Amino acid sequence: MGFLELCKTLNSEHVENIFNGSKEYEFRKVRCKETVEKIIIYSTAPVMQVVGEAKVETVLEDTPEAIWEKTKKKAGIDKYFFEKYYEGKLRAFAFKLEDVKRYDPPKDLSCYGISTAPQSFVYIQNEDTIY
Repeated sequence: MGFLELCKTLNSEHVENIFNGSKEYEFRKVRCKETVEKIIIYSTAPVMQVVGEAKVETVLEDTPEAIWEKTKKKAGIDKYFFEKYYEGKLRAFAFKLEDVKRYDPPKDLSCYGISTAPQSFVYIQNEDTIY
């Protein structure tokens, strides 16, 4: 068994911010149940394909306020969006991304054994699942 990956659905604006380097963190409201070493990036409409990947350098866990202070310079989102996302939450999680790669051409979800776009994320066992 290889490393676990997380397939993450993002809108095209967030995807482009990851690729241009202005978004180095991916935020979550809950802790992942598995150790994640890589995030596979799925872009929503109009692309609707897996467009790239990024390695997870580290995962930060703290209060939303502390996570914002640690990530705000490369969050790729503004404070208002961040605060709305974490409204009412006591804990926040942030994946620090590194080694971001854009796929050319993008890949279909079926290459990963997935038939429909994940609502937020789905775990993938390893790269051996790619057809």
